[in-house]
Amino acid sequence: MHKLTVLAALLALATPVFAADEAAIRAKHWQTSKDFTLAVAEAMPAADYNFKPNDAEMSFGKVMAHIAIANNRAFATVSGLKAPETPANIAAAYKDPNGTFDKQATVQFLRDSFDFCLKALADITPAKLDATTGGMTGEERLWAYFTHTAHHRGQAEVYLRVKNIKPPDYRF
Repeated sequence: MHKLTVLAALLALATPVFAADEAAIRAKHWQTSKDFTLAVAEAMPAADYNFKPNDAEMSFGKVMAHIAIANNRAFATVSGLKAPETPANIAAAYKDPNGTFDKQATVQFLRDSFDFCLKALADITPAKLDATTGGMTGEERLWAYFTHTAHHRGQAEVYLRVKNIKPPDYRF
């Protein structure tokens, strides 16, 4: 019985260390996602920010804004922090099927979004990761939006290829 008690105590003491390691890993990968996504966003010339390969697709600028809007919402949901407001010009362009996106403003919004996500991530406790909202735990929501970002970043890389622009090399 004594060995079981000692093992339980050691596991209890190790839990915060494992949580800290997981938080550091999560932050590292979101920082990498930020850096890589911004590199993809910067690779498209300003004159082509409203390019879309066909009418059914979002424009390149809208894809970048979509990543930012979705990440802001997800991190606000998990952290409980208030998401940054979407700039009026980006919100208007996003709602309009023919809306136009300014590269500089869109990249800044994307950068601000990732900064918010990283700030929120630092404040997200294990309890918030375990809490369920909208049918997902906080952990599931963060994972879903990490994947969502990768999906749309890949879409944006294809847009670059269609314009004969080599996308930035993958960063891991």
